[in-house]
Formats: sequence, structure tokens, C-alpha cells
Amino acid sequence: MDTLFPASRNSFRQLLLLLSAIVLLAACGKDDKEAAIPPGSQVLALGDSLTEGVGVKSEEAWPGLLAARTGWEVANGGVSGDTSAAALKRLPSLLEQHSPVLVLVTLGGNDMLRHLPQQETVANLERMIALVRAHGAKPVLLATPQPSIAGAVFQHLSAPDFYRELAEAQQVPLIEDAMADVLSDPQLKADQLHPNAAGHALLAEKIHEELQAIGYIGH
Repeated sequence: MDTLFPASRNSFRQLLLLLSAIVLLAACGKDDKEAAIPPGSQVLALGDSLTEGVGVKSEEAWPGLLAARTGWEVANGGVSGDTSAAALKRLPSLLEQHSPVLVLVTLGGNDMLRHLPQQETVANLERMIALVRAHGAKPVLLATPQPSIAGAVFQHLSAPDFYRELAEAQQVPLIEDAMADVLSDPQLKADQLHPNAAGHALLAEKIHEELQAIGYIGH
């Protein structure tokens, strides 16, 4: 009978180690969120007409509304018609000018509209992420939906897979559905391509919620 006790003690130790590992994993999961960015911080919204706010007043565009919600100083770096290549050229001077701690990148829509090679778009986005990180800022990707007649008709636009694949490869947060959800609703659009004031308001709300889930905005 004595020979059973060492085995029992070993089994008990293994059980304790397993439980400890589970507790540690759970604790790590709670700390996965990013640190909250305080009010007054400099943030850059880099994008095209969807960021600039074509069709609405400047204060009605989602970067300004996000600033009002967070207390951040959000610079609107949206330029109508910009491709990812054009925005990439502008990015270094914007980083120098604003010294942001967070950069929200919303690009790729004009690349898709112009049927530019997807690998070029992905390469440009990769370089933007690298530049943002080299400047000491945190990048976040916002996906733009794939232009689609069927998606517009059935009010179900969606982002192409390359955004998710890029976000996973680069370990960067992705806000995947906010823009697609807004642009799928005709009542939230000023024209075929752009949100109206109500669309920008909802977009700011969705982006706020996503950034809060990431941890950049405190509860």
C-alpha cells in the first residue's frame, strides 16, 4: 500500500500545476487590453474622403465626433481621392507635424475603385504600420468595404479578407465592420460612396466602441 502514496502525491502536484497554469492564463487574458489613452492626447486619422468627411461639415465627420467623445485631439488627415500610395507619401510629414500616440488608418477604398493590384495596397498599408510604429505611435486599421453592386443592392457590404490577414500578420488591431455596416444602409449615405451626417455619427459611435474594446478608451 505504501507504494501508492508517491504516485498519489505526484498526481496531486500535477493537478496543482495544471490549475495554476489555468489561473495564470486567465489572468493574462485580462491584461491583454492596451493601456487607455488619456484625454488631450494627439491622435491622427489617416484616410481618404471617408475620413475627410465629403458631403458633411468638418465638425460632422467621424474624426471630429470621436474627438468630442474622447477628449483626444484628433487631426483629420483624410484627403478625398487618396490611394494608399498617396497617403503613404503624406504620412511622414503628418507624423512629424502632429506627433500622435495613435494613428487610425482607413485606406484602400480608392485602390479598389481603381482596380489597383491588391498586393500593392497591402504593401503600402504594411509600410504605414511600420512608419507609425517607428514614430512610437500605435496603429489601428479600419477596413473599407469592397465595392459591390450586389452588396449595395442587398445592403450587405463587407470588407475584403486582406484587411484581416494583414492585421493578423502585423499584430495590429482591426476595426473590420464599422465602415461596412454604415455604408450598407442607404439612409446613412449622402451618395453612393459617402456617409451622411447620421452615418458619420454612427461611425464615430462604432469606432469608439471598438477602441474601448481594444482598451484605448477607458470605461
